[in-house]
Amino acid sequence: MIRRDALDRLPVLAAVPALRNALDERGVAVLCAPPGTGKTTLVPLVLAGLVGDGPARRVLVAEPRRIAARAAARRMAWLLGEKPGGSVGYAVRGERVAGRHTRVEVVTTGVLLQRLQRDQELSRVDVVVLDECHERHLDADTVAAFLLDVRETLRPELRLVAASATTDAEGWARLLGGAAVVEAAGTSYPVEVVWAPPTRPLRPPHGLRVDPALPAHVASVVRRALAECEGDVLCFLPGVGEIARVAGQLGDVGEVEVLQVHGRAPAAVQDAVLSPGSRRRVVLATAVAESSLTVPGVRVVVDSGLAREPRVDHARGLSALTTVRASQAASRQRAGRAGREAPGRVYRCWSEAEDTRLPRFPTPEIRLADLTAFALQTACWGDPDASGLALLDPPPGGAMAAARSVLAAIGAVDPAGRATERGVRMSRLGLHPRLARALLDAAPEVGPERAAEVVALLSEEPPREYGDDLAAAWRTARHGGDAYAARWREEARRLRAAPDGPLPDTQGVARTQDDHVAGLVAALAFPERLARADGGSFLMVNGTRAEPGAGSGLRGAPWLAVAVADRPVGSGHARMRLAAVVDEDVARRAAAALHGAEDEVRWAGGDVVARGVERLGAVELTVRPLREPAPALVREALLEGLRQEGLGLLRWSPGARLLRQRLAFLRLHLGAPWPDVAHDALHARLDEWLEPELSRARRRADLARIDAGGALARLLPWSTGEAARLDELAPERITVPSGSAIRIDYADPGQPVLAVRLQEMFGLQNSPRIAGIPLLVHLLSPAGRPAAVTADLASFWRDGYRAVRAELRGRYPKHPWPEDPTAAEPTRHTNTRLRR
Repeated sequence: MIRRDALDRLPVLAAVPALRNALDERGVAVLCAPPGTGKTTLVPLVLAGLVGDGPARRVLVAEPRRIAARAAARRMAWLLGEKPGGSVGYAVRGERVAGRHTRVEVVTTGVLLQRLQRDQELSRVDVVVLDECHERHLDADTVAAFLLDVRETLRPELRLVAASATTDAEGWARLLGGAAVVEAAGTSYPVEVVWAPPTRPLRPPHGLRVDPALPAHVASVVRRALAECEGDVLCFLPGVGEIARVAGQLGDVGEVEVLQVHGRAPAAVQDAVLSPGSRRRVVLATAVAESSLTVPGVRVVVDSGLAREPRVDHARGLSALTTVRASQAASRQRAGRAGREAPGRVYRCWSEAEDTRLPRFPTPEIRLADLTAFALQTACWGDPDASGLALLDPPPGGAMAAARSVLAAIGAVDPAGRATERGVRMSRLGLHPRLARALLDAAPEVGPERAAEVVALLSEEPPREYGDDLAAAWRTARHGGDAYAARWREEARRLRAAPDGPLPDTQGVARTQDDHVAGLVAALAFPERLARADGGSFLMVNGTRAEPGAGSGLRGAPWLAVAVADRPVGSGHARMRLAAVVDEDVARRAAAALHGAEDEVRWAGGDVVARGVERLGAVELTVRPLREPAPALVREALLEGLRQEGLGLLRWSPGARLLRQRLAFLRLHLGAPWPDVAHDALHARLDEWLEPELSRARRRADLARIDAGGALARLLPWSTGEAARLDELAPERITVPSGSAIRIDYADPGQPVLAVRLQEMFGLQNSPRIAGIPLLVHLLSPAGRPAAVTADLASFWRDGYRAVRAELRGRYPKHPWPEDPTAAEPTRHTNTRLRR
């Protein structure tokens, strides 16, 4: 019997006529309805004709999480007076409760993706409701893009509703081709906001780590809420670890029941949360409880303000979740849980000032995540680069390129990016493509059952208490009685009975040891994370160094296949969290696409190093010296040496240095055609001025024998004839009035220096010039020390000479000190020599 009273109380009922009209006119609509209005439960029943007077239709409701899909189906079945599997059913990975009379089926977005790949037309489906689209999960965005493509090309009659409590409604309306936005007013109760920041600032989260003081602070706020308010408390935390720590802090809260709800929680616990409790409860939950779920009895929300988002480091080949500040939209969703059934209160574990700095919406997963699975989906759809898909945010180019590289390496796509037959099969296994590759390739060698068991272990990271040894964790799960072990067994059964038929059983497959099986599967899934022991740590094929945890039994292995790794705060190395022992043979086979052998000639350790290297990515397998390296490779190595260590590797005689200085002077003051001889300019033209000497060199010692001056002369402007004027424009020496040829110092090309004894310049009225530039004259005392410095000799004779004469004539009486130097005879000698 349909529960009419419960249905009539749902506020979204008032928006149903407008929603029907929008779908009748355009076939698409955006439904915005606050939490608790019934958008997830009433609307699908109305659209299916199970409630009201509409025609009978088949409706698919896509939810982002398994717990939400089950809960929505059970709630709708309850409203109809039925059990799931009748008019309303659900399907999540590994579980389907539906029958031939099912008109509304609630599925996860992942399940819907699989169906679309098998049946692009979605035959027998009339309406698809994309629920909680504001969360911007990658699968949900992909499903929306595929459905819009189906509507445009195959089934224009397919109706599509994008539903959410908090979303960019106008953005979704544009994406759906000008869809109407239907808003439902909520009757949620007022929620009082209490700001409850910690007494001291907490360290920002990094990776999966949060300040250890956070769980203690959240637990204290939960205790405060229990004391100040009535009803159950729903507490939002970023992950399973924080939930466990807060639960430990609440071990002595008396008669209060503490429940832990997350994606890994047993179904029985999830069901218990969604049913009224017999005593007061504290529900510690991740983001799974943000939307689509009404937890009965909740009057209070405690919000830690943190969430988890995916991140991928393409350079290191590492992907993981990271802890971030929750968005303002997520905070509103969480707070709304307190006002579903009565006035409530939310305690926010941060300050009001901080709240204004939070992002408005969560970052779309497509901008952050590993896109390998997405790229395979789009390739199987026929759009390898996703350029033809309607997406709110396009995939980042770098992430897509990295994803296609992985897919090509595992044989999932051809050189043009199109899905291969093998790739299509991978996409239908409901696994990340890496794990799908491991399952398909390992099964013939180790048997489908054992391959499926290890892949199931990798598809959901085992609890920390299982340890970091994959083979040991496998044995623990095999004999375990905990919730994880139960989920693992179910997933292994699902994988053994693959959607396209069971994995091929192989006759005569030996029962290999656990270590070998675990290592082979992990190596096939993550070939770029194969790691060889190297100097106290491990070097992975992708070039990243990694270390097992302290006290790990994996430390003594020569090779490891790393399944899970992260990078601790302040560490230059990755940390292995789950790995398996392998041997070099397995490494070579699993990473065959990364295997290479080449002659390597490079500049290292101050000289040319020539060797033949066989490697797996960054890991060197064998090395041998090269006796006759290719001249072109040697030349490039020598050029690299010159770039690294500079032109000082050549032989720079005093004449060569002077030539470079003279050319620098002419370039500065006259410009072209005189060459630029600065460091960078000479490096850029090494081919022009250092050949053929460079082509004959083989090592550092050969460079040291090259006359840099002779080579540099090739850059002189010979073709214009200007080279012949070098000695005229920038002479090495200049003749002074005494007849001496004095060397010019070009160290400062801005103004070269002429250092000459003062008496040798008598009779010269003005400063000497070269290329029109006056020399800076250092007038030396008879002892060779500077007595004066001037670029204007006439001014010195007129204004400065008298002071110098007065100071030095008594000290050097044998040297001439005439009163009028401009009329005196220049000399290199003393008065005694002159008299003779």
